[in-house]
Amino acid sequence: MIDLSLAEVANVTGGTLVDVDEPDTRVSAAVVVDSRLVEPGGLFVAVAGERVDGHEHAAAAVAAGAVAALVRRPVGVPGVLVDDPVRALGRLAAACARLLPDCTVVGITGSAGKTSTKDLLAQVLGETGPTVAPVGSYNNEIGVPLTVLRAEPGTAFLVVEMGARGGGHVAWLCDLVPPTIGCVLNVGSAHLGEFGSREAIAQAKGELVEALPPAGTAVLNADDDKVAAMASRSRARVRTFGASPHADVRLADLTTTPVGCATFDLVADGQRAPVTLRLLGEHQAMNAAAAAAVALAAGLTLEEVATRLSTAEPRSRWRMERTERSDGVLVVNDAYNANPESMRAALKTLAGLAHARGGRSFAVLGEMRELGEEATAEHDRIGRLAVRLDIDQLVVVGEEARPLHLGASLEGSWGSESELVCDADAAVDLLRSRLRPGDTVLVKASRAAGLERVAQALLTDEPVDESR
Repeated sequence: MIDLSLAEVANVTGGTLVDVDEPDTRVSAAVVVDSRLVEPGGLFVAVAGERVDGHEHAAAAVAAGAVAALVRRPVGVPGVLVDDPVRALGRLAAACARLLPDCTVVGITGSAGKTSTKDLLAQVLGETGPTVAPVGSYNNEIGVPLTVLRAEPGTAFLVVEMGARGGGHVAWLCDLVPPTIGCVLNVGSAHLGEFGSREAIAQAKGELVEALPPAGTAVLNADDDKVAAMASRSRARVRTFGASPHADVRLADLTTTPVGCATFDLVADGQRAPVTLRLLGEHQAMNAAAAAAVALAAGLTLEEVATRLSTAEPRSRWRMERTERSDGVLVVNDAYNANPESMRAALKTLAGLAHARGGRSFAVLGEMRELGEEATAEHDRIGRLAVRLDIDQLVVVGEEARPLHLGASLEGSWGSESELVCDADAAVDLLRSRLRPGDTVLVKASRAAGLERVAQALLTDEPVDESR
């Protein structure tokens, strides 16, 4: 956090100090929206949500060391009174971003892969200079400001993940923290129900490249027609990535290791460098290519990028998180979120892993949300894909995901290979009765389904009886 006084915080947010004895008191630690995360010298932002009103926790935040709270109404502790704490948080972040003139700001957007790409890029850039990147998937009107406010005067790179649930969202985030480099990963089906069409999604994602200055760089997916077409919307230099022979940063000779990690060559500017990722799944290669293209635009060499990608570790939980039990059952927890594109990638990874390990494959899948009118058809397609990939057992969780079960049941000669269960507990019971050492289990659904509980339950189990 860039050190500011409470008087300065009030000035940049358009607020008024209340119950503050010393306006020169400095905000010298993190800005947080969770009172449990307060550090001495920090600032607490009282966000009023559907279930929890942060104003009710402001006193606890101050007791824990916060110098004040950003509030909509007085709450009896030192505060900065504003019209809307979330908007004020954005104004505070924008003011601090303007105090980072030598920092390279990277914006990343896309329907899938933002968090994995961000995690890879942060590790690649981090060896060159101090780098700040989002925690988890902090990519909205709250998460982006919180990320920006972690930057300090010496920060060399600020990586910002930018999500959107409608037109204008990415543009607003770019106004808050103007990017130097903008990367668009893909245009897929995520949030299709909210946008209405892929064309509308593309229009929204493209707001990132429209915000770039002429001296900036737009990094675009050459393999995605809707993304590649965004080149005409940017004043910045354009660099592309992908498997296309015309990509500026190209993936070549892509395969996977026996443990399911992508291995490939990066080709750029007449040079070639090998990469073997530590992240699970062949699809991570495209995320790595995107990170490489951004890092090259930021001034790194291809050799530096390839070496650092090969040592980068998974950072965000519940995203192809691989854990092997003592009995050899491998659990892949990818339950943080799901859309048709990420479902397909995860199922292909499961099939490859099970084949390499010699055991059976179990896919525990739940609902993919926010698909609108395409929801039934997309779930049906995923169910049929599970059959075509020869997944041994499909466990579909929840009535909302029934079309996935029906699609699998109608494809080929499947019968009991697909089972519909009512909830996560029922899925755990079924798996406990059927898993054997050497099996591989994938758990995946949209976040609201809460299927991480399935993975967590399996990992706390005692080893199964091999005689079962």
